[in-house]
Formats: sequence, C-alpha cells, structure tokens
Amino acid sequence: MPPPPIDTHFDEVFADAIAKLESYNKHLYRPNTYLHKWWARRCGSTFRLILKALVEDEATRDYYAPGGLDGKIILDPMMGGGTTLHEAIRLGASVIGADVDPIPVLQARASLSGGSLTQLAQQFRRFHQSLRAQLADHYRTTCPQCQRDVAWWYILYGLRRRCACGEALFVDSLTLRHNNDDSIFHLDPITHDVCRDEALFSRAAEGEKRPLHERTQKTCPTCHKPYREILDVPYYQRYTPLAVSGHCPEHGLFFAAMRPDDWAAIRRADDLRPTIALPEKEFAIGHGSKSRSLHERRIHSYLDLFSSRQLLYLATAVNWLNPEISDFGFRISGQARLNLALLVSTALEFNTLLCGYKGYGARRPGAIRHAFTYHAYSFPYTALENNPLYGRRASGTLENLFHGRILRGRQWAQQPVERRPISGRRSCAVPIADEVDAGTEVARFDELGDGRRRFLLIQGSSTVLDLPDASVDFIVTDPPYFDSVQYSDLAAFFRVWLRQLLPESDGWSYELDQSAVEPTTNGSGADYTASLSGIFAECARVLKQENGRLIFTYHHWNPKGWAALTLALKRAGFGLVNRYVVHSENLVSRHIVGQNALVHDVILVCAPAQEVAREWPAVTAVTLTDSYQFCYDCGSVLGWLLGAGLSEGEIESAWRDLLT
Repeated sequence: MPPPPIDTHFDEVFADAIAKLESYNKHLYRPNTYLHKWWARRCGSTFRLILKALVEDEATRDYYAPGGLDGKIILDPMMGGGTTLHEAIRLGASVIGADVDPIPVLQARASLSGGSLTQLAQQFRRFHQSLRAQLADHYRTTCPQCQRDVAWWYILYGLRRRCACGEALFVDSLTLRHNNDDSIFHLDPITHDVCRDEALFSRAAEGEKRPLHERTQKTCPTCHKPYREILDVPYYQRYTPLAVSGHCPEHGLFFAAMRPDDWAAIRRADDLRPTIALPEKEFAIGHGSKSRSLHERRIHSYLDLFSSRQLLYLATAVNWLNPEISDFGFRISGQARLNLALLVSTALEFNTLLCGYKGYGARRPGAIRHAFTYHAYSFPYTALENNPLYGRRASGTLENLFHGRILRGRQWAQQPVERRPISGRRSCAVPIADEVDAGTEVARFDELGDGRRRFLLIQGSSTVLDLPDASVDFIVTDPPYFDSVQYSDLAAFFRVWLRQLLPESDGWSYELDQSAVEPTTNGSGADYTASLSGIFAECARVLKQENGRLIFTYHHWNPKGWAALTLALKRAGFGLVNRYVVHSENLVSRHIVGQNALVHDVILVCAPAQEVAREWPAVTAVTLTDSYQFCYDCGSVLGWLLGAGLSEGEIESAWRDLLT
C-alpha cells in the first residue's frame, strides 16, 4: 500500500489563504462545532485539508469534493473542540474522540447526533417560555421618557474601590453609547444621572452618591492615596449598579439611571439569594494556574461570580432540566435536554459579573465583552449583567444563542458550505453535496465497522484507551500547546454548572494534572512531557504501522514546550515524515493582540520511526523574527532531533540554544 499523499504534498498556499478567511470568524465558517465554549480552536479548513491529504482516490482529494475517507477510522485522542471529528465524519470516516474533560465529549455527542430540529425548537420554546413566565418580574424596568413597563436588556455596574478617605466607583468609561444620530449617552460623575449630550436624560434615585471615576484615576484627588480593591465582601457585592439599558416600543433604545424600582428589584433578588437551593460545596473553586487569580481576590466559590438575579435564573434552569429534582409539569429528556443544558452552560460566558462592556466605543455600540475574551479570568471595571431571557436577538441571550449555536449549526450540518477565496477577504460560498456533519454514536469499537459516519466517544485519559492494537488508520489531533491555555482549569467555570444540569454524566470530578497542559508558565515541562509521552505511546500502540500517521498542529515560542514535545514523540517511537506551515490566528484577536504571538501553526506528519526514511539535516539557527519562518524552522529542528540519536539532555540543550 502506498504512503498517504500528505507525506510529500500539502497545498500550503491554498491552506494559508482559506485559513486567513476562516480565522476572522471561525464560528461562522463551522457553526456546528461551536455549540459550547472551548479554547484555542484551530481552523476547520486546515483540518479538512489535512484529512483530504490522506485520501487515496485522487478524484476525491480536492478540497471541494465530497467524501474520500469511507471505511477509514480516525482517532483524535485530545479532541477538545472536536474539529477533527466533525471534519472526518463529513468525509465519510468513522471517528473516535477522547478527552479527559467531559465538556468536549458532551459537545461532540450533541453536535454530531442527528434528530428533529422541529422538535428541538419546540422544546426550547417551551423551556424559554417557562423560564420567562417564572422570572420575568425580575427583569422589568420603565422607559425614562414615557414610563412604559419594559424588559431591560442589561445593567451596567461600577467597581467599588477604597482609598484613605472612603469609597469611590470606577468604570472603563463614563460614555455609555455613541448613537446613530451622533449623540452620546454618558454618566454624570457627580449625580450618577444619565445624560444625552449635555441634556439630562434620566435622573438617578436620591441618596448618597460615591465619587465616580474612569479607570485611569489611580489616586484619590482628596487624600492623594491610591485606590485599592475591596476584598472583604463577596465578589458580586464589589459592584454597584449605575445604568439600565432597554428598548421602548415608542422611543427605541434607552439608557436610564438607577431609579427606586430598579433598586427594589435588586433587593428582592438579594433577599431570595439565601433560599436558592444549590449545593455550595460543589461550587468551590479548585487550585489551578488560572483559578489562582480568583483566590488572589478572595473568591473561593463560583457562585460569587454571579449576581443574585443570575443565580435565580440558573437555579430555575437547573430545576427545569434536571429530572431528579424537577417539580414542574413537564420533562425535557434525551437529545433536547443535552442540547439545552449545553446552551445554558455556554451562555454563562455572557451571564456573569465577569462580563465587561465595550459598548462605549464608537465602533462597538452596546457590545458585551464576554468573560473569557482573554483566555483567562479578567475583572472588569464596568461589569455587565445581561438579561438571558431578553426577547430580542441580543448578544448572550438564550434566544440568540439557541438560533446561532444550535439551529444554525444543525442546519449547516445538513448541508455544509465551504468558502472559495476570491481576493483579500472576499470569497464565495460552495455547498458540498452529499456531505453531512452528523453520524451515529456507538458504544464499542467493534461497532464502528457496521457503517460509515459512526462515532465513538471516550471520556478519560488517552494514556489508556480501550482500543485494539493497530486498529486506527490515522490519528489527527491538536494537542495543548504546552502552557498556552489551561483548558481544564478554565473549563471548571462551566463544569460546576453542567454537573447540576446533567448529574448522570460521568467524569465531573478529576484531577487537573491529568490534563496534558504544563501547569505553570515557567515550569520545567516535566508534567507536560510525561502526559504527552503517555498519550503518544498509546497512539503508537493503536496506530496501524505501515501507513498509519500521527498528524497534529503546534506552535510555541518557549524552548521548553518544543523540548517536551520532542521528548514525548521520541519516547513513543515516532519520527517526522514532513512538516508544513499554515496561518492559524486572527491578528486582531483580543487574546493575542500586542502579545508578540505566533499566528502560524506547523503541521507535523509523524510515523513510527522505523517507517521514516527521511534524514533531516542538523539545524544551526532558527529565525526568531518571523512567525511563518519560525514555525517552519522549528519543524525542521524537530525532525533532526528525533532522528539524531541524541540524549534527552542534549535535546533540551539544543532547543534552549536555538530559541534563546
């Protein structure tokens, strides 16, 4: 049997062009893989091209040709967002996905399974209407112009800080919104009134007003002492509401200052907080490199990251969806329940007091900054409380996320569409006939051969897989990039809620050190090396030897990351067949802008060392000033070091010398 085409050819020029298109709006290009929040997803187009380069029949190897992998079994042992599974199942393969975290498994199960969209939409409407009927009174305000009773859209809060002479409030900007008529809503720093240009628009309730500053004010103008965070109260009490936004049928969008009825609604929710039946011990924050920032601010429970109103909504959703405790008049079960539980969970990113506000900018009027914009916990000056039950299709609402993440994703899955680059960021749509992004789940490996597009999901460490020897045609994955994103630690923010919504699922509690991510930025790499070595060794066991390939993407500036990767591959007995470089990151992504970040990935094609005939020459220098060339050079270094017969210490020294 001839070796797979990817050994000698991969269309880097086309891969780069289409990845540059997709990287700006990945969720729009591959909507069915974005049901739930996950981090550091790679471009689906890149993985489609990788898989197409494994197709034996040249007639179906073209990017826009359907299928090509019928009868093949593809494994992703670190599936994360599930990109490999979705792309491979579209091409007709049967797939195996494994991950130590339960969220990727649940997301894959929901997004790869078929089912009636009509029934799913009916269940969502019933669920949504029930939540609104029970909770609507907590989300009411009045139009400041006509006093009409309306639902509010979101509430903006200022951060409480303290100096030697008392407390003050801080916001990112006193500007609230740039309107289409060029007028500006803004807060008065003395009265807390909302003004439209120079005119009073909405008067704040009577009472003591703390000084209100923008975040650039670091010291008190009276006592000249620095302002400090207030850490002796729960996190949700460290903010004070300042303005309410909503839509009036007659007067349109408005911003209103906090009035007596708005304050009364907050007090009602706060009074109910002690009665909310959630098991507090299951919301304790563990210890990880990202959650450390929570503990440093004396935040020890995930519950404290939510306002009382947000907790009421979440507890009610749990009651509706958890059949063990539900006391309502109907049950949601099966695929609908799984999808709606994931919907409530992914909406958490837009419904926590970790959300910020970027709507004061002229280019982004009204926009929410979701909680994990920076792939870390961040603590805003202007915090935003969203209305998850808002009737309009607004950012972060259940209505908007259901249509955008579930319905749109499943509709796309029934008729996938690719893009054909034209010039610059211009492209045209190309429907792919005879492809679907869905399959049939099986419970055992031996059932994968009973038909095409079967999928087997495994939740647990991929250092031990319940798979036969030499049973997998290809392994295509995207491993954690050393210490780049601590997935498991960050994902606990969602897991604690999914555990309440789907308690019958397994694996909610596991040790963070089971995840193949280096735990500390300046660590030695030993934990990462050990985890990845175990996973790669298991890959070597289950991979078909003669033509099987382990293919994955990677990038990192840190020589420790590259050294750890090299040692893991060497211990598992892999050599490098080839390497290719492709664009991977949107240059304006908030988590990389201004960070000297790499914007390319190297695609590494590996095989059992005895099957690798290529001899890689020694590399004496790596370009450190160009993202593409750096990744290309590092791929060459990896190939050389895997075949050079050096000791582990010599491999670590070589990487350190080349990348320092």
